[in-house]
Amino acid sequence: MSRELCREIDQVIEQSNLKNNDRLYNQIDGSSGSITDSIAEGFERNGNKEFIQFLSIAKASCGETRSQLYRVFDKTFLSEDKFEILVEQTETLSKRIGAFINYLKNSEPKGSKYK
Repeated sequence: MSRELCREIDQVIEQSNLKNNDRLYNQIDGSSGSITDSIAEGFERNGNKEFIQFLSIAKASCGETRSQLYRVFDKTFLSEDKFEILVEQTETLSKRIGAFINYLKNSEPKGSKYK
């Protein structure tokens, strides 16, 4: 889901004048990419505790991306329909990351660090 969100954000950038607004373009490109990157980095840490920490960062980046979508919409780089779809994607992704965090918190410590 995070990769799909990145692809959708990239399409918005390419199909609008958002790429001409360097600061906002860099922020939303960075925060949407950070979701996927943080999930991957946390997974590679080989332990539940660190994975949870990085999932929390990914969830925060999801909220940051959602905030930036409001700014992109307010600056008319995005149609209302596309805006609503992307906001819903960020909300769903955030809920799923949160549920995964809760699952890991209630699991036995796992990973090569705990063997």
